[in-house]
Amino acid sequence: MSELLARTSSREITEWMAYERVTGPLDIRLRTEISAGIVAATVANSNGSKRRAKPSDFLPTWFKRKKTVEEIWQDVMKANTALGGTYRRAE
Repeated sequence: MSELLARTSSREITEWMAYERVTGPLDIRLRTEISAGIVAATVANSNGSKRRAKPSDFLPTWFKRKKTVEEIWQDVMKANTALGGTYRRAE
């Protein structure tokens, strides 16, 4: 972590955090869980499940709740502050 902070600005880290919130996890292990959910839903649906399964039915709970744009912005601002960043309003 110290090497990351020495080589990367608070602003860049904050931008990556925002990007990840929009596009999904950057960590390949987390993306694998999403792929596994797709496979699990396909298997369930192909075996005559009474209700149509969705990939989200098989995902860990942290993927289920979508945050509002305001909540995401608040998270970005908290992370920016925690990493020593500052905020200036556009004039």
